[in-house]
Amino acid sequence: MTRLRTATPSDASSLAALSIEVWIGTYLRQGISGQFADYVLSTFTRQRFLDLLHAPDEQLIVSQNRSGIDGYIRLTRNQGNPVTAAAGCEISTLYVQPRHQGTGIGRALLDAGLAQARRWEQETAWLTTNSENTAAIGFYLAQGFERIGTTAFMLGNDAYPNDVFNYQLAP
Repeated sequence: MTRLRTATPSDASSLAALSIEVWIGTYLRQGISGQFADYVLSTFTRQRFLDLLHAPDEQLIVSQNRSGIDGYIRLTRNQGNPVTAAAGCEISTLYVQPRHQGTGIGRALLDAGLAQARRWEQETAWLTTNSENTAAIGFYLAQGFERIGTTAFMLGNDAYPNDVFNYQLAP
């Protein structure tokens, strides 16, 4: 049985490990280069998650099963959208372990995240996802998000296209 709860500092290592698992499994299809390995190992650290958990404009909600965390959503309030520049709640991350995808965890986390954005009195929620991540794109469109443009994820001198999605929270 899975339940949702606010992340705590004791979750930092689990959040880092889950992030590495999902990021590598989603984006690295041809092998792991040094550039990608360095990015993952420097980005998804216990300390970085501890910092996020103490940041006033960040909220992390985890999906907890009897063995541990199987997914999480990270929200950042008052972030400028890269397409419109309008401030809203960024869904910075929504990760579910691959073996738990398709079980409703992602939808439950997204619903909890949108509820948090409403509590923060944000008018919109927005996110970016890799333009080749068709599963994520289909999921967000099915949940009522609208594709509003593109941006790029930069790693070194390389640009990776990302689609930008928006969700209207307030009329």
